[in-house]
Amino acid sequence: MQHAEPVQPVFVASRDNPLVRQLRRLCEQGTAYRKLGQFWIEGDHLCRAAIERQLRPAVLVVAESWWGQVPPGWLEGAARTVVLADKLFADISALESPAKVGFVLDLPPTHALLKDVPSVVLDRVQDAGNVGSILRSAAAFGFRQVLALQGTAGLWTPKVLRAGMGAHFGLLLAEGLATDQVHALGLPMLVTSSHQGVDLPVAGLPYPCAWVFGHEGQGVDGTLLEQARVRVRIPQPGGEESLNVAAAAAICLYSSAPGAGR
Repeated sequence: MQHAEPVQPVFVASRDNPLVRQLRRLCEQGTAYRKLGQFWIEGDHLCRAAIERQLRPAVLVVAESWWGQVPPGWLEGAARTVVLADKLFADISALESPAKVGFVLDLPPTHALLKDVPSVVLDRVQDAGNVGSILRSAAAFGFRQVLALQGTAGLWTPKVLRAGMGAHFGLLLAEGLATDQVHALGLPMLVTSSHQGVDLPVAGLPYPCAWVFGHEGQGVDGTLLEQARVRVRIPQPGGEESLNVAAAAAICLYSSAPGAGR
């Protein structure tokens, strides 16, 4: 197979450059990706995760001092390459220590919800770190589809992407959904509750299933609670009232994954 010739890089040093303005929007405005149809990832780890999933960057962005360290194949894989002056890259970076490399990637096309696929439903989970951590757990334990209901943090914001550590690229993601759309999955719903339900270690967990994790303060919506096949609680011998939703999700998803906790 012949490799494409790398596109010649464009060197940018102006804050007023259109790409720089776009990058600033993607970094600073949480939902800008929805209007622009693209999202921004930063750092060697996330960029490598995208490459491993054979995603082609719309733009490869490199800090000038890192230009000589671009891994083999990245230049050929990018539709466009831009080299930013170091200070300019640092200005747009959302990291305390700028990573000096990033990708602009096209948003994946919206997919129809798949029936009978092990799934996770996020019901108004608002903290970006929690959302990203749950995506990591879903990918790790074989829950291939994640549905974010209205009120959940944007799945493609920089903070969620960083917390997801590349999990996005192996999942089918849908967001902005209404509560009644969960029924299209055709799966038994499982929910957690701090105060009621069967203890997780002795609960009969159906598989495949759809785990529903709710708002950090309010929990799962009452409608979804009523429709759940199984309600579980996680025993906490240490006496804490409740677990962080991302920690609870990791325990639940592991417990119901084939070959793991079941």
